Amino acid sequence: QVQLVESGGGSVQAGGSLTLSCAASGYTHSSNCMGWFRQAPGKEREGVALMYTGGGSIYYADSVKGRFTISQDNAKNTVYLKMDSLKPEDTAMYYCATEGGLWPYHPCKPSEDEYTYWGQGTQVNVSS
Repeated sequence: QVQLVESGGGSVQAGGSLTLSCAASGYTHSSNCMGWFRQAPGKEREGVALMYTGGGSIYYADSVKGRFTISQDNAKNTVYLKMDSLKPEDTAMYYCATEGGLWPYHPCKPSEDEYTYWGQGTQVNVSS
């Protein structure tokens, strides 16, 4: 059974930092796209940062480039999202997602339909 468990959300002032973690279990972590989406109230869910866990493909939304960094620890089957210089507009529920399965290398797309498994989400609040 595939499980994604997020942690690390919370409240922070603008300019601050948070690091989200997503621990995966129940599938082979090493050859698929995995990463983070977010959904703010009244807005559609958007891809924030995604990576091919076998290496070589990383996607960042334009709104977070230079501020967010996605990384992984394959030994722990965990993906991280380090968020620096946070802005009030980063306030959202952040979801971890993965394609699951074993896939040859391919660019990771920020399309929800590409991702089969989702975590429950962790809330990030950034105050001005």
